[in-house]
Amino acid sequence: MSDALRLRFVFALLMSFLMTLLMSAWVTWLNIGLQADFLPRWRHAFLAAWPVAFCAVMLFAPRVQLMSRSIVARLASRP
Repeated sequence: MSDALRLRFVFALLMSFLMTLLMSAWVTWLNIGLQADFLPRWRHAFLAAWPVAFCAVMLFAPRVQLMSRSIVARLASRP
């Protein structure tokens, strides 16, 4: 595995983990509040969402990065 591919994989793993952790907690809290069964529900939501988030980051991150570079370049070239 090349260093670039290894970096992309580790980035996707960490980014998807953190985003899924935060978003699943937030949405679970919004839906049920801080109930006695909050942690088991949060865990279920997290485990269901993480694989999807990982695949999404692997697939879309390179394209989003290119779009971001393009936007920043356009903004920098404005007078």
